[in-house]
Amino acid sequence: MAAQPACTRFSDNYELKEELGKGAFSIVKRCVQKSTGFEFAAKIINTKKLTSRDFQKLEREARICRKLQHPNIVRLHDSIQEENFHYLVFDLVTGGELFEDIVAREFYSEADASHCIQQILESVNHCHQNGVVHRDLKPENLLLASKAKGAAVKLADFGLAIEVQGDQQAWFGFAGTPGYLSPEVLKKEPYGKAVDIWACGVILYILLVGYPPFWDEDQHRLYVQIKAGTYDYPSPEWDTVTPEAKNLINQMLTVNPHKRITAAEALKHPWICQRERVASVVHRQETVDCLKKFNARRKLKGAILTTMLATRNFSSKSMIAKKGDGSQVKESTDSSSTTVEDDDCKARRQEIIKITEQLIEAINNGDYETYTKICDPHLTSFEPEALGNLIEGMDFHKFNFENVLGKSNKAINTTILNPHVHIFGEDTACIAYVRLTQYIDKQGHPHTVQTEETRVWHKKDSKWQNVHFHGSRNGSFSNTATQYDFVTHK
Repeated sequence: MAAQPACTRFSDNYELKEELGKGAFSIVKRCVQKSTGFEFAAKIINTKKLTSRDFQKLEREARICRKLQHPNIVRLHDSIQEENFHYLVFDLVTGGELFEDIVAREFYSEADASHCIQQILESVNHCHQNGVVHRDLKPENLLLASKAKGAAVKLADFGLAIEVQGDQQAWFGFAGTPGYLSPEVLKKEPYGKAVDIWACGVILYILLVGYPPFWDEDQHRLYVQIKAGTYDYPSPEWDTVTPEAKNLINQMLTVNPHKRITAAEALKHPWICQRERVASVVHRQETVDCLKKFNARRKLKGAILTTMLATRNFSSKSMIAKKGDGSQVKESTDSSSTTVEDDDCKARRQEIIKITEQLIEAINNGDYETYTKICDPHLTSFEPEALGNLIEGMDFHKFNFENVLGKSNKAINTTILNPHVHIFGEDTACIAYVRLTQYIDKQGHPHTVQTEETRVWHKKDSKWQNVHFHGSRNGSFSNTATQYDFVTHK
């Protein structure tokens, strides 16, 4: 079915059914096309909540998906824009994740792994032929069309995909998922289609032994391994893998992207196109056992993240939503199976540091009006002056502004040291820092007060607001301000 122009209302063509999944700005429901009775998955995006950048990403994803029509790609069938809502109508894929299906099989061999990676490479090759780089190839994005035996592997989630001209290499931003990122992305060098092949190499390695080629709990050490291309084939699990399989992995996990095998070349590799003759057909029980543990680890990390996102209403980038019957839809999730997009994160970190500095400047100036504009009216705070109680609202802070800060003419200088900003989606962040406050007392003696502070920020109506504050050591701004007063009146 060709993509239809967005000229009619969604309800004219489709009937919505049960919910399949939910994100911060969207909901996915099963829907039935009225004219045919065919089932699809409708991703319904609430456009009222989107920023202009979110709109651009949505348009890019829809434009890319319309270009791609391949049996191994979750296909976009319709895109309908209405006031306040945008509907994307995709294939309804009910087979779950490929990696979950493998561990449920009674038999799994090297030849089966070859067939899996062939389908993945077919989808990647189609993308590359159409000038599309997926940028987020990982197990969570590899689904099965149905529960039927031999169902097609489907590549999903084009939320990070980009369009390139030919073999164009450029810096498109730091995007992907940690364990699947290529060396050139980590080195912040120009990159292109080859990043997808590197990720395919990581996936193939896992398909053969059930664990990844690069692994470390510490992300920095993980990145050092990847940039150096440091991996091996340990005994005994790799002893039973054919040399041809290892040869293909080596060509995919080549650090120099210009020497890395392409998708078209990989499909012509003997281990792929002559699998009946080359690939082993011995059952790999140890691989299945390891893959069960691998799946459990990434599911746990994903569950922790999803719970955190859902309970705090943070925007998420790629959540797998499960129906009770096990069918899945892919929305755009973030963990070591978390997708990162560092361009945006870097800008937002600077934004959070800047707004924190503005807040502290308002405190130093005794400017309650500015302070209230930057803080949420229901600001919660833990601070020593509150004697261990959680304070909600502005009255507690207003007292200090009116009775201490506003009446102080002392020169105050504040320095923020070691700010650490944690970004949680598009509209939530947390900053932790050490605050050094200098002032001169009435006798002309200089004093310095040190506090450790944490602030949680939430973006509301395009403006960052401080929703929670925690001060320790010498206390919060109000405690510190009172301290100035005590010192100067000694």
